[in-house]
Amino acid sequence: MSRSISLKEKLGFNVFKHSAESHIRIIPGAEKNERLKLAVYVCPAGLYSLNENGDVTVTVDGCLECGTCRIACGPEILDWYYPDGGTGVQFRFG
Repeated sequence: MSRSISLKEKLGFNVFKHSAESHIRIIPGAEKNERLKLAVYVCPAGLYSLNENGDVTVTVDGCLECGTCRIACGPEILDWYYPDGGTGVQFRFG
């Protein structure tokens, strides 16, 4: 009998190749914007978090490139684009 694996375990199979520049950037001054805080809750990879000052921070390692944060926050809050070819997420379905 095979065991089903959790979403977190499946995401662990993915590989993320870094590019020279991050493909997600919080627009300067928007760190405390309430719309940016939506990304903490909607990002399926859990890349956004609140720091001790209440500012939202982002770590792009493990980004699924789904664009959920871009839709939730809007272009005036996040500068988001797909990474350069050969970088970013490589899905390895387990």
